[in-house]
Amino acid sequence: MKVSVFIATSLDGFIAREDGSLDWLPQGGGEEHGYTALMASVDAVVMGRNTLETVLTFDAWPFQDKLVVVLTSRPFVGRTPASARLEFDKGSPNEIVSRLSQRGIQHIYVDGGITVQRFLEAGLVQRLTVTRIPVLLGGGIPLFGPLSHEIKLRHIATQSYRGGMVTSEYEVIA
Repeated sequence: MKVSVFIATSLDGFIAREDGSLDWLPQGGGEEHGYTALMASVDAVVMGRNTLETVLTFDAWPFQDKLVVVLTSRPFVGRTPASARLEFDKGSPNEIVSRLSQRGIQHIYVDGGITVQRFLEAGLVQRLTVTRIPVLLGGGIPLFGPLSHEIKLRHIATQSYRGGMVTSEYEVIA
């Protein structure tokens, strides 16, 4: 199974403010920077509960008709968009990938800080795409945290955009 990460950070490496707010992101996601192509290529999205709660504050559901698997150990009682295909699950990244693979899922997009960290730590991510937004937050929720081992990456490409965003794509090699 192919596992991809596609995420935005502030220039100082934060994916959200301390309270989870994403108000610093460009309106409407900014100019097209690869998200549409990614979504066309994935079969499912895997995210954590906190990420879901943030996404539910958006004006529109960003995952179209894709299956979205939310990792949580607590029951979810919130309202979700009618068009959302949501499932709630728990387990290790390896267990999640195994279950999705058994269902014929071939490519997943992993979203959310802790979930990204757990899938990277488990050695399951092949592609890591990070879009840096030209803003310094000075604090917040970091994309990366402590690791039990070094993870090596190979740079594939970097693209800058008129609005100041810079997207870098990496292959995880070890």
